[in-house]
Amino acid sequence: MKKHAGSQKNSLRKNQLLILALLVGLVGTAYEAYQTNKISKVNHALLAGEVINDENYPFHKKFSDAYQQGKTGNFKHAVQGFGQVLEASKKQGEQTFEVSQALKSNINYNIGNNLFRSGLQRLVTAEGEIQEQAKFDYLQAKSAYEQALKLDPTSRAAKFNLSLLLGVIPGNIKTVPQDPSGMEISNLPQGLP
Repeated sequence: MKKHAGSQKNSLRKNQLLILALLVGLVGTAYEAYQTNKISKVNHALLAGEVINDENYPFHKKFSDAYQQGKTGNFKHAVQGFGQVLEASKKQGEQTFEVSQALKSNINYNIGNNLFRSGLQRLVTAEGEIQEQAKFDYLQAKSAYEQALKLDPTSRAAKFNLSLLLGVIPGNIKTVPQDPSGMEISNLPQGLP
């Protein structure tokens, strides 16, 4: 009879441990489901081109804000934002973000797009010449597209937009150095990496 009572205690302990393991597993599963849902919402917002307001994703928030700036025609702010995204990929506070070459290429592509569109906005003077600021924007856009292609040579969008840009600007385009004091935003990237 004593053997039977000891066997019951062992079975009871095993059952308690299994129930505890089941509860820990359920809590872990619920947490992972919550995180997956949260990440899914951020990804959906990124794909839809919406601004992300979640402070837990500062890199994504900055990227979506820069994208939205360009979408609304604030090209200089968009370029500045994407430049900050490139910097955030190196170091953001105490968090370091690992950014793939393809994503860096995409960021440079977006910088090029915003500079190209900014140049198109200021296209010609009254005499029919390309304005100095438009020339500067075009040259910076060209540099950004080339950097995008250096990081990801298979980027068809960057190749296409670079060919469009080269079709718009004359082959012998030269510009005078820009005076930073006259720029709308003083910390625009002067030379892209």
